[in-house]
Amino acid sequence: MQQTKFRYYDAVAYKRTNQPKAAAHTEFLRTGRIDRSPTWSPSEKRYLTYQEVAERTGRKLERAGSITHERINGFHHSIQFPRLIFHRTLAQTPHLGYCHITVANSRFAEFENVQWAFYMANFLAEIGEGEQFFAGISTKPGRMYFAVAIAPTEEEGRLTIDRKVRGNGVIFRTDDPKLAMKNVLMLGTRNEALRKIISAL
Repeated sequence: MQQTKFRYYDAVAYKRTNQPKAAAHTEFLRTGRIDRSPTWSPSEKRYLTYQEVAERTGRKLERAGSITHERINGFHHSIQFPRLIFHRTLAQTPHLGYCHITVANSRFAEFENVQWAFYMANFLAEIGEGEQFFAGISTKPGRMYFAVAIAPTEEEGRLTIDRKVRGNGVIFRTDDPKLAMKNVLMLGTRNEALRKIISAL
């Protein structure tokens, strides 16, 4: 089956220029200004390049990632995560992407020290299986939060998913922001009293 190639246009600018206009003289009497905004015909749309769409998506993702990081670090002064915000967009669908928020180390039952990374994405998908990390990307709008175990590679500065942890490297995946925050906080503390408070949230 051939994949559909997306075309994107600037919907905000298009709506603004195609709003019903008052007569020029009444607009001037009301505001004291002459409207000099560009006039486009209703059939004219400014189409965006994939690069422009990816840049807009990236800004939104990083803004949402920063807010998420602030909320996690605002829970308790003893649970603080480093701010490591960066994003990636999907090549063929640049309106979809994910944002890296933080990394930390935790102890699991069979592993003494697991390094993991926490992400959010502006789409829903199955993750962690096979060569393609995201599979079955949903066409419905949504947001998901997930953490994966990571390990350094031979190539300096690069990380890979540590699939020894839970078979696929995925520590958790959810579309519920409250549950995601709870999971990250549980991973971030070894204080038993705090863990009880967090689990009761």
